[in-house]
Amino acid sequence: MSDSEADGQPSNEPLRLYIFKSQAGNGLRAFADDLRGSKLPGRFGPWKAIGAVAPGKDLPHGLPRDRIEKSVRQQGFELWRLVPKKKAKPSAPAKSTRS
Repeated sequence: MSDSEADGQPSNEPLRLYIFKSQAGNGLRAFADDLRGSKLPGRFGPWKAIGAVAPGKDLPHGLPRDRIEKSVRQQGFELWRLVPKKKAKPSAPAKSTRS
């Protein structure tokens, strides 16, 4: 049962989501509905709470709130990973069209 359900809020109400970072050095992050992260998988721990997102507010990095909340309600958490941005290849110098 999520904190919101324990508070008597219906399960279709937006959740307050807590953001966690795995301390295992693997770049793994997670969302959960309790500040302790009690439902997070221990094999990727220890976990450190690094933020929270108020009900109905946009999640970081454009992640889909509806899918994340569904997973948190069903499993108690949702895992995700930041993927490093690829560096753009340097462009070739422009060729002069003058003769």
